Amino acid sequence: AALFMESARKGSIVSRANSIGSTSASSVPNTDDEDSDYHQEPYKESYKDRRRRAHTQAEQKRRDAIKKGYDDLQAIVPTCEQQDFSIGSQKLSKAIVLQKTIDYIQFLHKEKKKQEEEVSTLRKDVMALKIMKVNYEQIVKAHQDNPNEGKDQVSDEVKFNVFQGIMDSLFQSFNASISVTSFQELSACVFSWIEEHCKPQTLRDIVIGVLHQLKSQLY
Repeated sequence: AALFMESARKGSIVSRANSIGSTSASSVPNTDDEDSDYHQEPYKESYKDRRRRAHTQAEQKRRDAIKKGYDDLQAIVPTCEQQDFSIGSQKLSKAIVLQKTIDYIQFLHKEKKKQEEEVSTLRKDVMALKIMKVNYEQIVKAHQDNPNEGKDQVSDEVKFNVFQGIMDSLFQSFNASISVTSFQELSACVFSWIEEHCKPQTLRDIVIGVLHQLKSQLY
């Protein structure tokens, strides 16, 4: 009986100790969770910092690329290098650089169109020269095949006299009709003179008159 009572007393003490321990344990904060939160919070901040740093680097790279583009435009476009007295020694703004670039591109388009027109004209001239070359080659060949042909043709002096007579007649009407006071009047008078005095029938009458005059002089 004494042993049983002693065991019961020890069991009661252990039970109370356990209940006190559990109560104390429940009242003590969970330091493991706090340690876990404490270590996790700097990781989140570090991740945000990395994202912020990556975004800053990307933005800086974009700005550097834009700046390099404007610098390249200023180096390429000749008008950007010229001194602008309205601005002075100030650095050209991006708007001015873009406007000067647009103006220069439009200028290049006009020059390209002008050069294309010149090339087209030169090609026509080359084609005409080729045709003339073929004709002269045929004339030379015909003369070589028949060297006696053409001896009875009109002399160069007579040809010149015919040409001179036609030009003298045209110049008389030209001088009487054309005003050289200004370029505008000259242009207007020239077209009017061509329409009035260079008609096919008028030119035919002039040529016939010159030929009759030369015929009377020669014979």
